[in-house]
Amino acid sequence: MKWHRAILTVTVGLYLAAVGRDQFDDWIDATLIPPLAIEVGQEVLDRKGDLLRAYQVDDGRWRLAADITTVDPDYVRMLVAYEDKRFYTHSGLDLVALSRAAWQALRYQRMVSGASTLTMQTARLLEGSGTGQWKGKLRQARLALALERRLSKSDILNLYLQRAPFGGNLEGVRAASLAYFGKEPRRLTPAQSALLVALPQSPEARRPDRNPQAAHKARDRVLRRMLGAGIISVETAETALTEPPSNKRRPFPLRAAHLSDRLIATSLSDRFETTLDGPLQRALETLARQSMRQQDPRLSIAMVVADHQTGEILASVGSPDFADDAREGFVDMTRALRSPGSTLKPFVYGLGFDRGLIHPETLIEDRPRSFGTYAPVNFDGQFRGELRVREALQASLNLPVVSLLDKIGPANLTGTLRRAGVQAEIPGGRAGLAIGLGGLGISLHDLVQVYASLARGGQSVVLHEMPVNRSQKASRLLSSKAAWYVTDILEGIAPPAGARARDIAYKTGTSYGHRDTLAIGYDGRHVIGIWMGRPDGTPVPGAFGAALAAPVLFQAFERLKTVADPLLPAPSDVLMVGTSELPKPLRKFKGAGDLLVDQNRPQIAFPPDGAKIASGSDGVFVQIRNGAPPFSWLANGTPIASRSWDRQMQISPNGRGFLSVTVVDSKGRSAKTELFVD
Repeated sequence: MKWHRAILTVTVGLYLAAVGRDQFDDWIDATLIPPLAIEVGQEVLDRKGDLLRAYQVDDGRWRLAADITTVDPDYVRMLVAYEDKRFYTHSGLDLVALSRAAWQALRYQRMVSGASTLTMQTARLLEGSGTGQWKGKLRQARLALALERRLSKSDILNLYLQRAPFGGNLEGVRAASLAYFGKEPRRLTPAQSALLVALPQSPEARRPDRNPQAAHKARDRVLRRMLGAGIISVETAETALTEPPSNKRRPFPLRAAHLSDRLIATSLSDRFETTLDGPLQRALETLARQSMRQQDPRLSIAMVVADHQTGEILASVGSPDFADDAREGFVDMTRALRSPGSTLKPFVYGLGFDRGLIHPETLIEDRPRSFGTYAPVNFDGQFRGELRVREALQASLNLPVVSLLDKIGPANLTGTLRRAGVQAEIPGGRAGLAIGLGGLGISLHDLVQVYASLARGGQSVVLHEMPVNRSQKASRLLSSKAAWYVTDILEGIAPPAGARARDIAYKTGTSYGHRDTLAIGYDGRHVIGIWMGRPDGTPVPGAFGAALAAPVLFQAFERLKTVADPLLPAPSDVLMVGTSELPKPLRKFKGAGDLLVDQNRPQIAFPPDGAKIASGSDGVFVQIRNGAPPFSWLANGTPIASRSWDRQMQISPNGRGFLSVTVVDSKGRSAKTELFVD
């Protein structure tokens, strides 16, 4: 009966083993698993998926989304071979490594090698626990076994890739690669992969930016072991061992900072894909900084570049330096409401073309007129008499466009802006004739949008910085004929001094008091807008759109492409004739308003407009003739004397630069001169 007892013993033993196994399984299944959803920093990407800007997580750490599909495969192979070569075959615990570690500990009375698997390391990272006590090891082992039952090997690796420490506030291989190498981890060199494998073991002691020698030695140890394991070849190892090690930490990308801030404020999404062109964005941010180097330290600049055929914004620069407090760099000047100066004049003329009031060769008067109590003057205080509409727009004269707008009606201009999707702010809520000269608030973004419609032949387009899945309904702002007339006139404006001639239609603008300078231009594919000024709205004496913003506009086109896309061809219904060949009603525009033939209005007798003068110890003496005293004097928009009966004023300019002098007589009539003080 011995064999009966043997069978019984075996049966009982198997039963107890089964019971023990079931209890062990229940114990593992009851493991409390920490949250597996890892908080990662938000990121904004360009049109190709490259990083424009990244954000830290709430605790100030740099931790970005990563997985094995976005990391160099050689790095993953090195990681597994170095840390856990049986990773793909064990169930969370490497029994071979555990046996070896136990035997070595008994033999040498100290820990010689570890037995922690990648799954156990991931468990420790998820728990945020230490590794010094056996209880901690046991807890990590239990959690590792539980993770292996619920997750795939790829899922476990993905958790490790996002949570592994790399020194300082860097977590995850992607943050480390960007910080130490300035690149995404998609294509690492073998030497870079080896360093990233070595760092999590002692992230602070091996930080390459603080302990480059320790980092270098750790990297080389990994490379030598990879050579011994056959992961890399002899040639690869020799090259990698001689590669100069990284010894600094780079800043994370901070491009399109204002646009990025605006996007993340709208959603809790971790990832924002944009239409921006990363290299172009970088080039224009560099151009913005370069353009400001010789300017007033309080001056700022903004740029918007768009594809007017698709509406995609390709670059958006809100300031020359996001961190420059002197320039208020944190203010996004692409979205700030500012006066557009003369940049809306083309749309007044476009409406005039559409209504059959004028033709580019129509004669129009540039003479002093009053429209009720409104009596505008030209920027230079001079009048040209009778000239063609083409010349009036190219010279950006005020009287002709106000006379035309008076005929069209200011409400029709604001209606056109609304159809273009523009949000304009009108002082007092009611549009007057001054809106044709910039008497309203509009953002650079919206100004570029309305010019995009002009570039598309009068068809509206909505600009967007995020990809859209459906076409947007367009409306017609101007007829294709009117849009072509305007484009043909703007294309005829001479480029700024020193700029290469290009097939670009453009217009400049300067707001009242020299607070804003603008230049907007387009070719057959792209439209670019430039704004320069002070974010706080303080006047910039002597600043003009043609002198400040226009050169930057042409430089921006140079950064965009070498050859301009052809502008739209002339529609079949355009009338290309001279003034004398026009239908009689179109030969001369009969404007409204009361013609002012006041020969006694004040005039600057000396110095002449545009004069270059030397500022002596006595300052600059300005003389006037005509006009009814007493007079009020202003220098660069700032009152310097009121109720003065003298016809000569001594003005002391603040150093070298442009000086604008205005005198107003007792009847409200004014004269103005622009000087350059040397």
